[in-house]
Amino acid sequence: MAARRDTYTPQTLLQVAVGVFNERGYDGTSMEHLARAAGISKSSIYHHVPGKEELLRRAVSHALDGLDAVLEEPAAGTGPAVDRLEHVVRRTAEVLMERLPYVTLLLRVRGNTETERWALERRREFDHSVAELLRKAVAEGDLRPGTDVRLATRLLFGMINSIVEWYRPQRGGPQVSSQVVEAVISTAFAGLRGTGRP
Repeated sequence: MAARRDTYTPQTLLQVAVGVFNERGYDGTSMEHLARAAGISKSSIYHHVPGKEELLRRAVSHALDGLDAVLEEPAAGTGPAVDRLEHVVRRTAEVLMERLPYVTLLLRVRGNTETERWALERRREFDHSVAELLRKAVAEGDLRPGTDVRLATRLLFGMINSIVEWYRPQRGGPQVSSQVVEAVISTAFAGLRGTGRP
């Protein structure tokens, strides 16, 4: 037991916690569940973190930081809005698959704790940024005229977020994830672009 305890780091403990949260639900997970899954004592967990909510915060932060970083990439900030939107959609799908367990957990938070409410607010800010890009692309004439921006944003995220329910990286790796991204882009933008546009 001592040898295993010595090998645990905050990051490896976080990976275990995310797996348990996704399996049992955050509310259904106790420190005892986490200790059992990690194979260490509860006091060893408390050595790394003050409690399970801190593990939740770190987990959803990892997901949110990845999404927010997409908006800071050069291709998300320059050029026609439709190109920036396509870049953000592409990279959002990639981040989701790269950080699958963390994004899965993020998409399951319901606002029952302070950390969950904080995470939901950050998610809303990200969604608003994407909706604004969509609005600009419509205004610039690069998306179908009359597009309902609010509805289109919800449908876009609905499609991307559904990936967490069926995508399993061990069944195909990078090639499959690349195919998923291309399918998201072609499906979304074939519908969003106006008639006769490429």
